[in-house]
Amino acid sequence: MRRRSFIQQACGISLCLPALARTNTTPYLREIGLQLYTLRKAIAENLPKTLDEVEKIGYRQVEPYGFPSPQSIEMIERAKDIGMQVNSSHFTWDSLLNPHIKGILPFAEVLATAQKYNLTDLVVPYLHNEDRKDLTAYKKTAEKLNQGAEEASKVGIRLAYHNHAFEFKPLSKDKTGYDIFVESFSPEMHFEVDVFWVKLGGVEPHALLKKLNKRVSQLHLKDLQKGSVCPNYGKVKPEVFDEIGDGMIPMVPIMEAARKIGVKHCHVEQDHSPAPLSSIQKSLKFLKNQ
Repeated sequence: MRRRSFIQQACGISLCLPALARTNTTPYLREIGLQLYTLRKAIAENLPKTLDEVEKIGYRQVEPYGFPSPQSIEMIERAKDIGMQVNSSHFTWDSLLNPHIKGILPFAEVLATAQKYNLTDLVVPYLHNEDRKDLTAYKKTAEKLNQGAEEASKVGIRLAYHNHAFEFKPLSKDKTGYDIFVESFSPEMHFEVDVFWVKLGGVEPHALLKKLNKRVSQLHLKDLQKGSVCPNYGKVKPEVFDEIGDGMIPMVPIMEAARKIGVKHCHVEQDHSPAPLSSIQKSLKFLKNQ
């Protein structure tokens, strides 16, 4: 081989080496999840096709909503049929907090259905105004959630609470509803931390994870538009919800912190987008390129 040809080939190989050697160390990518509420409109139109797209984009698990509605059951069955995991679901929380409402399933039936579909986690996704109107209401809510968490733990299911921004609003002597939950939740009751709403509530997600430590079961990865004013406990414009990597939240360090404290699952979510499938693809691409 001529010397010039050898040098050219060697240089070509050396240029390729960084690409070959590059490895992505971002946690959770092998089991990255998607909260399906992001695609609620597409799911209502064509559930099987939408979940097929989610799998093709590269998501490895999904977190349904509205469990145990017929639609949520279909989400679970379809996802599993095409090879995705389903470990967690948001559920109809009134079965636990307001079981007196007509037509609401008893929590015991919710748990039985969750067992049937091998769910490991159930999540309370929201609170009605009366369940969070003041610190006393938060305390009563915490008591009910603790009771539910104890029931769930007996059948091997973890119960968690998913935050928004309103829990971080000072109510009395600068104390917040989230403070009450942190103080009052039993060891069986966990937190699903949504980093978007934490940031919008005026709290740094990384600091909150460190504070909660082993009490966090799952994470929602959602970015906040740059320049957004924090805290904001009120209404949020749709455009404030951003794709991961385009906003103001440093997501990978948060994911690394979550891994250190033993968080099991991370789910991408974007409440509003003019093109949700494109948005979840863009968010995952960003994480894979870190």
